[in-house]
Amino acid sequence: MNKQDYNCTFTVSATPGQVFDSICRVSSWWTENTEGNTNKAGDIFTVRFGKTYSTFCIMEMIPNGKIVWLVTDSHLEFLNDKEEWNNTSLDFEITASAEGTTMSMTHLGLVPGIECFDDCKKGWNFYAGESLRKLIMEKKGQPDTKKTDR
Repeated sequence: MNKQDYNCTFTVSATPGQVFDSICRVSSWWTENTEGNTNKAGDIFTVRFGKTYSTFCIMEMIPNGKIVWLVTDSHLEFLNDKEEWNNTSLDFEITASAEGTTMSMTHLGLVPGIECFDDCKKGWNFYAGESLRKLIMEKKGQPDTKKTDR
């Protein structure tokens, strides 16, 4: 892992299986505007926030251990470089410990100095750091619920 890439890590009182299953429930912690399947390697899905969208291919899935999503297409309406996320990846690592289960999400390619870094860091801090954790611990996340116009 490049230490500059965005990373969100937390430890919860849950099993690796509960953390893994929660990550796969994208519409329950990131956005309800999710199309496609998010459960196995090779699945393709798209998340939408108004005119902004990102399409992912699940490149790797090791049950209760690791998930890797590759951004294959994106349109980030609020940026000058609307395709800035293309060919970046989200790597989720799940590790059991005496304290519980640690989830570490790294957005490889989301680094300081690129246009999206500050805004995207804030977004990931909320969706991965708060909403996903809440889904794991309380069975209810805080996904974006705004209806999307295409």
